[in-house]
Amino acid sequence: MSDAPRYPDPGSHRHLPESAWLRQPGSEQSEIVLTGADLSIADVESVARGGRRVRLGDEARARMLEAREVVERLVAAGETVYGVTTGFGDLANTFIEPSQSARLQENLLLSHAVGVGEPLPRDVVRAMLLLRANTLALGHSGCRPDLVDRLCEMLRLGMHPVVPSQGSVGASGDLAPLAHLALPLTGRGHVELNGRIVAAAEALSSSGLAPLVLEAKEGLALLNGTQMMSAIGALVAADAARLARTASVAAAMSCEAMLGTDVAYAAAYQLARPHPGQIAVAEELRWLLRESSLMAGHHASSHKVQDPYSLRCVPQVHGASRDALDYLRGVLDIELNSATDNPLVFPQGGVTDADVAATGGGLVISGGNFHGEPVALALDFAKLAISELGSISERRIALMLDPRLNGGLPPFLSSGSGLESGMMLLQYTAAALASENKVLVHPASAYSIPTSANQEDHVSMGSIAARHCRTVLANVQRIVALELLVGAQALDFRLEEARKADPRVRAGSGVMEAHARLRSVVPHLDHDRQQTSDIDSALRLVREGALVDLALVG
Repeated sequence: MSDAPRYPDPGSHRHLPESAWLRQPGSEQSEIVLTGADLSIADVESVARGGRRVRLGDEARARMLEAREVVERLVAAGETVYGVTTGFGDLANTFIEPSQSARLQENLLLSHAVGVGEPLPRDVVRAMLLLRANTLALGHSGCRPDLVDRLCEMLRLGMHPVVPSQGSVGASGDLAPLAHLALPLTGRGHVELNGRIVAAAEALSSSGLAPLVLEAKEGLALLNGTQMMSAIGALVAADAARLARTASVAAAMSCEAMLGTDVAYAAAYQLARPHPGQIAVAEELRWLLRESSLMAGHHASSHKVQDPYSLRCVPQVHGASRDALDYLRGVLDIELNSATDNPLVFPQGGVTDADVAATGGGLVISGGNFHGEPVALALDFAKLAISELGSISERRIALMLDPRLNGGLPPFLSSGSGLESGMMLLQYTAAALASENKVLVHPASAYSIPTSANQEDHVSMGSIAARHCRTVLANVQRIVALELLVGAQALDFRLEEARKADPRVRAGSGVMEAHARLRSVVPHLDHDRQQTSDIDSALRLVREGALVDLALVG
């Protein structure tokens, strides 16, 4: 359709042919049964990027039906309950007649679908569909199981709503993005299907599905929540775990190339300051550098009293980033399995509060679980942590290229310095990316701005933190890829020189294997050439986690 929005590629993780989308590794795994309580980050990635199947669990279905009965009794009784028989936001005091409750929910989706900007990539949209289904499965949203069944069906069919990336302030949740996510359930909006952008009504018809007609509370149940920021956060957390270990591999290779020492990575030294991440990174470095005759050959040398911080302090810097990323994962472990709707339905009662609407033993409580502050703060922390991995990596790149600091290696790692520039410009690119990250890591959560006539007077900006975090991650993936290229080139020269005295000299076992894997896709830079394909090949290794296993201590 000429007026349809353009759908982006699947994002920074990997590019998948649309025809093969539902046949990716992972789709053969056992299906995920949604309970609302035990979804993991690994599950999110397996659905978002691997096409794994999902269905609503029987117990969750029963809980949803029980909560739905509470909502239907409230509507029939004409009770005043926010979002069920009232307007929304600053219109919460406007009573809506029961006969208009379905129209109220339809209008809610239409009026809130005002997002702008580039559409979110496919993996993020799939993660959002999954997370929305899982939070509804908890049974506190008061909607019919039909909504979860349809969300699961859209995942199965590869029917991906077109969701603009901008427009959420992170409270009352990710309203605008979730409105765009939900519109196709009713036959409105656009979706990506089989690689084409089509009207949702057309996609439903071609798949043999009828548009859903929303009933009381169901529009609100689809909109309130943190599923955009949490979806991005979960995928960032998965990617960042691979990146952090790949950064250990790159640092170890750089340490070898710079004739660095592993003394500062000693276990006893690290245990004197026992931060978990620091200890883990030091152990990885010792493992990667094991059996290094290159390093053993200069242990007793006085060529340097101490290594520069970017080599010596890898456990402290990388480790702190690891600990920050662990905090993000802890927050997401809770958030992925939380009820972030408003109001929430408690069919069995058990709560006493003068402001609670009660009917037939069931309770409906209006509160603020949709507020994205826990996720926003964690994402702001995570983007700073990820940025630091790139900041120190860029410094190691600069060390290896600078003839005044690189311990006798050729200037800019070129055999023909002067006539040729070698890898000089790789540091420029790394510096540009690291500098861009310095802007992006400013905390989005600090910039609250009131909305809805000051009824929603403090918001989280969690979706902005999430988008910035994703961009920072992509930048650092590129910086680490650049370090791998520079480190391998520097190691080539270093080993060549060392082997003049002893042909058996080798770097650490993990470093040698990492070097071999990189060299299988990127040849040594003998003469100046356009290095775009070299960078792309190294980046694929980083994004796909192709070196991660080397850092897993055996």
